[in-house]
Amino acid sequence: MTYTNAKTIYDKVGAEAVLTEQSDLRQYLTGFGSTFGYVLSDKNGSVFYTDRRYIEGATAALEGSDIAVKIFEGTIEKLLKPYKQVAVPLSRTYYNDWKRLADTGIKICDSEPAFIEAMSIKQPYELASIKKACEITDKAFECLLSKIREGMTENELAAELEYLMRSFGASGTSFPTIVGFGENSSVPHHETGLRKLKFGDIILIDYGCKVGGYCSDCTRTFLFGDDKKHQRFKTAYAHVLKAHMLVKERLTDGMTGRQADAIARDYLKANELDKFFSHSLGHGIGVNIHEFPRLSTKSEDVLRNNMVFSDEPGVYFEGDFGIRIEDTVTLIDGKAVSLTDSDKNLIIL
Repeated sequence: MTYTNAKTIYDKVGAEAVLTEQSDLRQYLTGFGSTFGYVLSDKNGSVFYTDRRYIEGATAALEGSDIAVKIFEGTIEKLLKPYKQVAVPLSRTYYNDWKRLADTGIKICDSEPAFIEAMSIKQPYELASIKKACEITDKAFECLLSKIREGMTENELAAELEYLMRSFGASGTSFPTIVGFGENSSVPHHETGLRKLKFGDIILIDYGCKVGGYCSDCTRTFLFGDDKKHQRFKTAYAHVLKAHMLVKERLTDGMTGRQADAIARDYLKANELDKFFSHSLGHGIGVNIHEFPRLSTKSEDVLRNNMVFSDEPGVYFEGDFGIRIEDTVTLIDGKAVSLTDSDKNLIIL
């Protein structure tokens, strides 16, 4: 029998039963993606309750595992009637759902800390999926460069990149692909649109894909031709790249997210660029594109071996241009190791 993460979470929580409805947490427990279902775990094991859309796929995916698969019939109240205590992820539970449980007289406790702890340290199979997603991310970007042409829109470039990632084996994107041409690169989370590419434009692409339910995340900034008007951009790019690489050189196991952020931020401050660094250094990556730990100015989250997170310093000059250089990284033997690794030196097409 194959033991899943459902047993791990149940053992960590220590409640009479653990009920999980949220799609990302269900995927973590079962390894199976669906838009509906409940995982219920107790001392006798775990059951994935779903509807007829997923019963065949879930049964095949979980065959030989410690999770049984059943059709969900009736109500949650009926399902939980045998229990006096049930754990749910409280901050992820809507008030109306919580109240339905509370009104039955069940004692409700929080399963979320157990999920955060377990999901932050990646198991070998999780790292393998993330590494594969990162390999596809790199390969797609390298192939994309030869397909970029003057006059194409941001949407067209995003579509081409997403096609390449899927053609190389991704199940989908980690998040909506961000493509910003020229002045649009100054918006950190620009909404990709119909702006057409011109000679001399800066191009910023923030992208990632999923493999086995796990995400990659990468950002590259480069030039579409050199019109000799980008000295300020080139100088800033060199500093952002240096900040990015310093994080990889200096980050260690046991450091806090605040300390990691300071590596990049202090360097940019020494070069009078910190006021243009308008977001945090990074975030955890896994089943979700944003997970624990946080690498920010106020984060006391402790970075540990086998965590996966982003290293993404950036600077943004409103209405002019932006630069972000991002890799998915992990900690191995106390040191940062890059999982995305396409060329970060300034590319000029």
